[in-house]
Amino acid sequence: MDYLELTVQLQPREPWAEVLICQLAENGFESFVDTEDGIVAYAQVGQIDVAKPESNTFLEDVPEGLSVNWSQKIIAQQNWNAQWEADFQPVYVEEYLSILAPFHDRKTHKGMIVEILPKMSFGTGHHQTTWMMSKALFELDEFPEKVLDMGTGTGVLAIIAEKLGAKDVLAVDIEDWSVENTEENAVRNACRKIRTLCGDIDKIEEGDFGLILANINKNVLKAHMQGYYDRLNPNGKLFLSGFFISDCDELTACAESFGFRKNRILNKDNWAAIEFKK
Repeated sequence: MDYLELTVQLQPREPWAEVLICQLAENGFESFVDTEDGIVAYAQVGQIDVAKPESNTFLEDVPEGLSVNWSQKIIAQQNWNAQWEADFQPVYVEEYLSILAPFHDRKTHKGMIVEILPKMSFGTGHHQTTWMMSKALFELDEFPEKVLDMGTGTGVLAIIAEKLGAKDVLAVDIEDWSVENTEENAVRNACRKIRTLCGDIDKIEEGDFGLILANINKNVLKAHMQGYYDRLNPNGKLFLSGFFISDCDELTACAESFGFRKNRILNKDNWAAIEFKK
């Protein structure tokens, strides 16, 4: 799968960078990197109009007082690693976790180390949603034995789950290259308890999970809610992310309609994660 890279320079940067991220996320962009003067956004080719990525954003209809410059390019799947290595910085989740690449110096690491080398899958921890989900895993009072990681990406959450004590982790993604990448990263982190599955919620025939992680997007989360409830143990926990703070009420109402109870909400830079209990 090829990706579109959209680079946007904003003057002034604030508060427009956050506004632009919200608009691009609603239009198919799935990963964002902050820069000193703007953002870089990524979307799968086919999910957005490559010829006109600025559609439905203020890149054309610029608010008064804002200067916008943008450029785009296609990153072929085979070139993703080279692009990623050029940009990737270590990710630190407070004092809990360091998400590093193979070429990073480990002398400055904090807490647990997870080493990630992605193909075309996102989920390195740079995005606010992955960061919050990682933090939530470390703050569990007791770690369940069986975990389901939906939309696993690079497998980073599945790897953290095993390292924190899970005995059986099922990592699921609809992209075959993401599943392959998760398998490679599991080996890289000496994980032996992670199983993978290429598919969606309907492909999961087993249940009895003590924890389900789902970092996808609002519409998919809502469509999957019954499936999450059916596959979760009584008193099991569900962590959801991949949406904005403004979506919390809608997702909470949906989850509660299936029998979940909200425990808490995490937020970071306008993004949110919600912890539920069955």
